[in-house]
Amino acid sequence: MGNCWGASIKAFQSQSSIRPSSTGMSKNNSNEGLQGSSGFSSSKEEVFPEGQILPTPNLRIFSFAELKTATWNFRTDVILGEGGFGKVYKGWIDEKTHGHVKSGSGKMIAVKKLNSESLQGLQEWQSEVNFLGRLSHPNLVKLLGYCWEDKNLLLAYEFMPKGSLENHLFRRSAAFQPLSWNIRLKIALGAARGLAFLHTSEKQVIYRDFKASNILLDLDYNAKISDFGLAKNGPSGEASHVTTRVMGTYGYAAPEYVATGHLYVKSDVYGFGVVLLEMLSGQRALDTNRPAGQVNLVDYAKLYLSERRKLLRLMDPRLEGQYPSNGAMQAAQLTLKCLAPEPKNRPSMKEVVETLEQIQAIKDRPTESRTNPVRPVHHPTSNGHQYHKHNRTPLHPKRNGINGGARAHQLPHPILR
Repeated sequence: MGNCWGASIKAFQSQSSIRPSSTGMSKNNSNEGLQGSSGFSSSKEEVFPEGQILPTPNLRIFSFAELKTATWNFRTDVILGEGGFGKVYKGWIDEKTHGHVKSGSGKMIAVKKLNSESLQGLQEWQSEVNFLGRLSHPNLVKLLGYCWEDKNLLLAYEFMPKGSLENHLFRRSAAFQPLSWNIRLKIALGAARGLAFLHTSEKQVIYRDFKASNILLDLDYNAKISDFGLAKNGPSGEASHVTTRVMGTYGYAAPEYVATGHLYVKSDVYGFGVVLLEMLSGQRALDTNRPAGQVNLVDYAKLYLSERRKLLRLMDPRLEGQYPSNGAMQAAQLTLKCLAPEPKNRPSMKEVVETLEQIQAIKDRPTESRTNPVRPVHHPTSNGHQYHKHNRTPLHPKRNGINGGARAHQLPHPILR
């Protein structure tokens, strides 16, 4: 495997304009030698002026020694998660110098360390640097810097203390209390703004792997999209789509993309619709523990989204009826639009943001628990020790989130054919 790894590094280096740092050295400004291949620029009509797209990545180059020290020599007790890319560690650095500090002080970061056997990880590492290194938006996780020394490839991100949305929706433990309706809307709106920002750049960015495990939360439950390893530039000129190898996650990938490899900007909108459905129902996109015919959430739950009485049966019981019925109905209708079979019939993410803002403003009376409640659809009880497959295609093994959480719960997956 060592020879394959060395050959892959050479091939990767010959195709990439990102250059390794000098051994043992670090730099505050990594623009030198970072010419990136993504080539996108900001639109003249920015929808979200607080966002910024830089012409070249603006990242710190860390030395391997610095990140090794920050993570206490990559100790097992600071592992946050593990994926196909490799392990994710919690680390601590000085706010100003980025030098080592004692555990529990300084600035917390999350460090991804590439597994030397992960050939796919090389491409994802470069994609993370080229995209996240240039993108700046309140609803995108901030990439602080990277390390490339010999065969060591690492990425350093801001630390997201609340973990992934997936954990909060599906894990049952004292650490993860049920999310209220207002917090769910706040998370959905933040994630929608992040996607809308990507889609409204002049050279549109297609995220390609939108799912609950890739939405990370800060202390105030502000949502930030993470993991840009599969991101692609959108179509150019008059083209409606780009054709690419099918990669992503079972249950979230848009049907036209899975069937043809044609990737549309609105393929992301479908994935957003799946996550919105998970947030309404409290159920996973795919769950083999559900009864036959209900394994795929979209396939059966869409039938409950068009009528108020049916929707009541679908809503997450952990909400305990504390949500505005009109708001829930509008959210269900938005979900249906996002899940439209044809990309052209789905709303843009800008329209999704506008609709969610309108729903957020609804203040009517919450739906209250009834003496004779409508019989709900199957809501399996999940716990933190249960494994749920997130089948990525073509599927290199990958688990979630830069700060661990549910990324550690995914298993290796088969190729989608």
